[in-house]
Amino acid sequence: MRVPAIGCAALLLLAVAACGGRDAATGGGTGGTAAAGGQCAGQQTTGITDKTIKLGGIYPLSGPASAYGDIPKGIKAYFDYVNAEKGGIGGRKVEFVVRDDGYQPPKAVEEARRLVEQEQVFALFQTLGTPSTAATWDYTNQRKVPQVFVATGASIWGTDTAHPWTIGWQPNYISEARVYAAYLKKEKPEAKVAVLYQNDDFGKDLLGGFKRALEGTKVQVVAEQSYEVSDPSIDPQMRNLAESKADVFLNVTTPKFGSQALAADAKNTKWNPLHIVNNVAASITVLKPVGFENVQGVVSATYYKDPNDPTWADDPEMQLYKQKMQQYAPGADANVPYHTFGWAAASSFHKAMEAAACPTREGLRDSVRNLKGVKVDMLLPGVTLDTAQGDGFPIESMQLMRFKGQRWELFGDVIDTRKEFGPLGG
Repeated sequence: MRVPAIGCAALLLLAVAACGGRDAATGGGTGGTAAAGGQCAGQQTTGITDKTIKLGGIYPLSGPASAYGDIPKGIKAYFDYVNAEKGGIGGRKVEFVVRDDGYQPPKAVEEARRLVEQEQVFALFQTLGTPSTAATWDYTNQRKVPQVFVATGASIWGTDTAHPWTIGWQPNYISEARVYAAYLKKEKPEAKVAVLYQNDDFGKDLLGGFKRALEGTKVQVVAEQSYEVSDPSIDPQMRNLAESKADVFLNVTTPKFGSQALAADAKNTKWNPLHIVNNVAASITVLKPVGFENVQGVVSATYYKDPNDPTWADDPEMQLYKQKMQQYAPGADANVPYHTFGWAAASSFHKAMEAAACPTREGLRDSVRNLKGVKVDMLLPGVTLDTAQGDGFPIESMQLMRFKGQRWELFGDVIDTRKEFGPLGG
């Protein structure tokens, strides 16, 4: 259902004509890279031709965060659909090359080099995880390769000014933390909170944002426990947190540990806090192994449509998604939200690429930082892509949800954290 906006399509066609449709050259990075002509003169066209565009993604297809391996399946299904039925993006068929880093930063660097120097991709579209992206962004920025819509909500992707080629997509963890803090301030104004968090930039970012958002309130963080991604279990941490007698538990984890924490909470019948799980571990695939009867009332927040929610049963985009997943990814379960995440991210890339003034690396870099109210049909109504000078966060709106029965139910209004809380750090 993505009919390109006439203005964007016309702009892209003009840019293609001006650039003369140069083919990608041999040699990646800044040295020996093909350059565009016309109004796009001097800009890089490695990885893009008149007919193709090559993208690279890095995901933990194995290892402790392998649940995220479903995301590229949704992305590939979207690109396969667009290639087969829409003529690609701007007339270019998309090739999406996926590499596995096992959620190990050194491996992510190795795969980034392989994608840029050997595969000669036009851009890295999604590197998953805060540690992996932090390990690769110096390299991608030195090579002037777009690293767009990285699959991590670390706030640094939108506040840093030294890495203009890297940008996030999903709501940043500080904005997400602000949503939970506002909810507690209203619903449990004197709450005592126990926090489990991953001991890296991801966990510390969300926890730090949460604490700052609580300043001036009577909500207190009374216990904290961290874990390493190499830990076999978080049961010791959960026992320590339970001893705090906190009435709220904030679960800042990736899927494997999110599921463990939910299970440990359910098992301890003497401790019954309000359980808040961060978005990146809120997939139904995380909750299901625990038993739906054991996760009733758990709270989280989201920004894209849940394929399990009957609210979207007649939604044209959801219907299209489920049909095309069955057609182009027949072995994948369309009801897994990580597939939906991938579809939404790929659709966002499509919109950004269409809006680029030049079909070049520089054109994409600039386009993703100048998004104005861009609607992506798989995002929740009221959630749009918006970036500008000094604001490198495409999505900053979320809506709270509560688990009931066998699915998440949205409640309250979509919260635009820019309007509600001011700019990040403000």
